[in-house]
Amino acid sequence: MDRRRFVHSLIGGSALSLAALHRLNAGVYQSITKLNQKFIRDNSPDGPYWDAIRNHFFFEDDFIMMNNGTLGPMPKPVFETLMHYFKHQAANPYDGYAYFPKLKSAVRQKIANFIGADNDEVAVLRNTTEGMNVIASGLKMEAGDEVLLSSQEHPGGTHPWRMRAERDGIKITYAELGAPPKDVDEILTAFEKAITPRTKAISVSHTVYITGLIFPLKELCEIAHEKGIFVVADSAHGFGMLELNMHNLAIDAFSTSPYKWGGAPTGLGVFYIKKSSQDRVWPLVASSGWDGEGAERFETLGQRADPLLFALGEAIEFQKRIGKDRIERRIKTLAGYLKQELQKIPKIRLHTPMDPYISGGLTALSLEGMDPQEIVDYVREKYNIVIRTIGRDRDNTRGIRVSTNIYISMKHIDYLLEGIAYLARRKA
Repeated sequence: MDRRRFVHSLIGGSALSLAALHRLNAGVYQSITKLNQKFIRDNSPDGPYWDAIRNHFFFEDDFIMMNNGTLGPMPKPVFETLMHYFKHQAANPYDGYAYFPKLKSAVRQKIANFIGADNDEVAVLRNTTEGMNVIASGLKMEAGDEVLLSSQEHPGGTHPWRMRAERDGIKITYAELGAPPKDVDEILTAFEKAITPRTKAISVSHTVYITGLIFPLKELCEIAHEKGIFVVADSAHGFGMLELNMHNLAIDAFSTSPYKWGGAPTGLGVFYIKKSSQDRVWPLVASSGWDGEGAERFETLGQRADPLLFALGEAIEFQKRIGKDRIERRIKTLAGYLKQELQKIPKIRLHTPMDPYISGGLTALSLEGMDPQEIVDYVREKYNIVIRTIGRDRDNTRGIRVSTNIYISMKHIDYLLEGIAYLARRKA
């Protein structure tokens, strides 16, 4: 028996063969294609289209996941791809270094195309935080140089700079953001006022986890680049929520986690660094290739779990079949409906802007006089809806956060609204 037949005999039992995997996933994509054709005139149809899309995910009966902003589910083709390649690697480790590198190169190109970047501007890391650490630790700065952050950053976006400040004597400054800010001008004005001659970098959340704000990166980059300031964005929620294009944003560096909104497995981060900005940053980890060309020098971690990467490629394929523009419209339609209806409930305060240009699929809110955990517990017990608490008392952002991904329906949102309205009446 030759090597290839031997390998196929090993992986042909409980795991899918590659041909069977392709047939199975092709069936899902054929279903989506038919749906796209049937509903071609609908920008964001509720009902049959999105019900059918939901059926391509693994969900327990009646489970309503409205916290994919922390951790999201995988579509069935992504899971099947992940299991196939883990089984393949377990059965034939030789292919892990003889065959997998060719597949990895193809996935890297797919990632680049998906986010509007060049192939040599993309690195695959472990999560958003690792990408933020690459910039915070590697950007060439001197003692006394300043980095400007917003007042609403995630710990993964603040602590890397705090460590750099402790180590090298750089200074951290802040631009205060409202919860929510009124408009783009309010945001940009806060940053323009906070920039000084010593500002060498701006590090901001593109998708603000604490309020749901979508930061106007393109406009900020125009201001910053006129002064030679490097801009890096923490976009943990951007991949899969928004139709991203790095070149249009003109950002220097961008880090995102495709396992939240993008349907990829946990343990992967996509890191973008503009070609013309790469020589301003030292890699975080050194091994063979750290001194090479292109963004791959920022991912020299040695052996990785390659099946995760192949599953990411499948997650991108799943999104492409539906359509990135359709996905963004759907997510924003759901969030818009939720915010619109929340405004009708007494004592509700929205922390997220109404403007869809500066908001996306995360909606944060609070109910006057009620501990946010009570809301989380009630809707989980009553409706099997999963949401989370969020925020801090010091900047008036404490409340709950709701994620409205494509597998959520208007009916699910109505359940949530019903629960919140009941709690509001009980507190009246």
